[in-house]
Amino acid sequence: MKATDAKHLKQLEQENGRLKKLVADLSLDIAMLKEVAKGEF
Repeated sequence: MKATDAKHLKQLEQENGRLKKLVADLSLDIAMLKEVAKGEF
C-alpha cells in the first residue's frame, strides 16, 4: 500500500465514523419526535 493510499484510507475511515455518528444522532431525534407525536413525553 502506498503512502497516498494509506492517507486516503484514513480519511475515509474518519468520514465513515463521522457519518455513523450523524446517523445515530438522527435516529435518536426521530425516536424522540415519534414519542412527542404520540403525546408520551
